[in-house]
Amino acid sequence: MQTGYDVKDSSLIPASRQPQHNEFLNNAYPFPAKPRNQWEIGVKAGVSSVAGDVRSVFPTGGFGIHVRKALGYIFSLRAEYTWNRARGLNWSASEGYSRDPAWLGAGYNPATDKVFYNYKTTIQDLSLQGVVTLNNIRFHKAKTGFNLYAFGGIGGTIYNTFINALGADGLPYTTLFNSTASGTYSNRKDVKKTLKAGMDKSYETHAEIDPLQPKLFGKSFKPSFQVGVGMAFKLSNKFNLAIEERFTAVKSDLLDGQQWQENTYINPTTPTGVNVPAQTRDFDSYNFFSVGLNYNIGKKAIEPLWWANPLDYAYNEINAPRHMKLPKPILDDADGDGVTDQFDHEPNTPAGCPVDSHGVSRDTDGDGVPDCKDKELITPTQCQPVDADGVGKCPPPACCAENAAKLDSLLKYGVKPGCGIGDLPSVSFTGRSVSLSKDAQAVLAGVAAKMRNNANCKVEVSGYGESTKAEQQLSWDRVNAVIKYLVEKEGISEDRFIFKYAQGQGDTNTVDLKDGTGEEGPNTVAPPHPNLRKKK
Repeated sequence: MQTGYDVKDSSLIPASRQPQHNEFLNNAYPFPAKPRNQWEIGVKAGVSSVAGDVRSVFPTGGFGIHVRKALGYIFSLRAEYTWNRARGLNWSASEGYSRDPAWLGAGYNPATDKVFYNYKTTIQDLSLQGVVTLNNIRFHKAKTGFNLYAFGGIGGTIYNTFINALGADGLPYTTLFNSTASGTYSNRKDVKKTLKAGMDKSYETHAEIDPLQPKLFGKSFKPSFQVGVGMAFKLSNKFNLAIEERFTAVKSDLLDGQQWQENTYINPTTPTGVNVPAQTRDFDSYNFFSVGLNYNIGKKAIEPLWWANPLDYAYNEINAPRHMKLPKPILDDADGDGVTDQFDHEPNTPAGCPVDSHGVSRDTDGDGVPDCKDKELITPTQCQPVDADGVGKCPPPACCAENAAKLDSLLKYGVKPGCGIGDLPSVSFTGRSVSLSKDAQAVLAGVAAKMRNNANCKVEVSGYGESTKAEQQLSWDRVNAVIKYLVEKEGISEDRFIFKYAQGQGDTNTVDLKDGTGEEGPNTVAPPHPNLRKKK
């Protein structure tokens, strides 16, 4: 099954590319025609800020809409409109505004008054952007659920900037500004708090504008340049969620209403005390971080090409050919076993012998004699090797050999053979404790693993201390604790343990474990010592 569109579907091909599509269908041209793909429309909202001479206030909002069309699998064009609102407020005082008509017109005197620059600006732009998709060509996966892209473009920007220079009474903030000390980075929050408490939010005074700058709709106009990156997450074949960061540069230093430096000098040709500032060297710019929802529109079209993998057709055609011209195969089979010579691992199979997919004579029981010559078609493994006719010689049953070994051991040595579990560790206790430490639990986990790997083995659990009833009771409790842990925590059947307590010649703080297979005595917890209190 193809993971993308049906490359033979003529309804997906526009009329202008039908000739190529027909040639492709007739195997006269190897490349399929590019299908009709959907348009994307999107809306977004986010936060914006101006990078200029006045420190920005965050957050301020914005929104945008766009329409996008793929020109290929990598490149697409997008037309976008955005509206942004930005504000700013300096916490350091300024005196170099002697050439700023906005502050001068509001009644401030550079010789006696200081000001705190502020602004509120509305920015609108319309742009055409080229978008480059970075990750839709997939070599090891049919599709991706997210899309990385970068974009850049040109457009036009209009902006309108105002400053808050007058109070509700229509008078300048000279008393507030002159009484507020210029802030530093460490006390900036206190200065801004003081300014906000004494100022209204009117932004009634239009900021300085460039008289030589063109206007559009009565607002300052400038060409702009955009660059940015984004990531889209696919929600369905119609919807996707996009996160973007866009940076816009305009050749203007008045987005924030301020273009004058503070390192002023006194012009000797002007009245004493009048500072003559120079313009700042950098233009303003603004950014827009947004989250948006995009929708694909269009009938008889596939999803936008930046979501499609251009290798989809080629990979699917290689995997399951539906269109490519394949030559009629001419495959030799010299031995006539049904497997062609180029794949036959046994080119001289005797006639009449059944073979596997590699052309090798079948040998059902794996005894080295092919089925067509095997007089014993299924020879058990323990009965091999076999003779030339495929007949083997079976040994006595395993149970007989095992019992013979045990009997031989008893007759020769008077002991019973072990089950193969090997040496087992001991568990140590301290003081009068019967609780298992973490180290003891780790030791018992290893014992449990050995018991699982040796299902026929039983384990003898022995505790020591026979001189007093207290020692006997403590021995019983510790042995019981070990067996209980292995049964309840490690899941070992309790009938695989031999319970021994109050043994002599041993460390009373130690419980030993050893191979108890074949030992006499009960297989579960033993009854308590007659002189001890009853236990469950």
